[in-house]
Amino acid sequence: MAKGDKFYFDNFVASTEFSKKAASYLVQCLEQYDHEQLEDKLSVMHEYEHGADGVKHEMSEALAKAFVTPVDREDLDMLSRELDDVTDLLEEILQRFYIYDIKTVLPDAIVFAKELVKACDYLSDIMQEFENFKRSKKVRTLVIDLNSVEEACDKLFITAMRDLTLNATDVLETVSWRKIYESFEACADACEHAAECVGSVIIKNT
Repeated sequence: MAKGDKFYFDNFVASTEFSKKAASYLVQCLEQYDHEQLEDKLSVMHEYEHGADGVKHEMSEALAKAFVTPVDREDLDMLSRELDDVTDLLEEILQRFYIYDIKTVLPDAIVFAKELVKACDYLSDIMQEFENFKRSKKVRTLVIDLNSVEEACDKLFITAMRDLTLNATDVLETVSWRKIYESFEACADACEHAAECVGSVIIKNT
């Protein structure tokens, strides 16, 4: 591996560090929920999203100047965007609590947020192993582990949505929570998709 190649893999790890911080912060916000402080908490969350954007821009600039890359330029760009999407979606979840002026957090939301922490942790582990993808035996196992978290999120999504339907008392509140749970599910899917893209890149290059 060329000396300069390490930049790309370090960049991916840096991206997942922001998603890990954003996911953990989301749990903190929901466990210590105060809807009157949401605007301030959104500012903190946006810093994580902004940091992740900066990492993505660094990748774009490097790819624009590079003559040779460790794997296809298009694959590196794709992975960079996939990883950035995760942090974007974590911010979107908290934004929806603010937009819909949610006063009280439902228990399923906290459980969902904690599952996203697990997913982001696994995604970070995958990207730390990616640099050694031609020798590492851990990546496939980590991808499977992340898939299991996403499956747990699928089940949680179905249960939470059914509970909303069965216990609906206010139409606007029910619609708002449906949108929030859809954002949770989209984030879990984004984590899984990023991991599967890594798997595809590895297969393509080995």
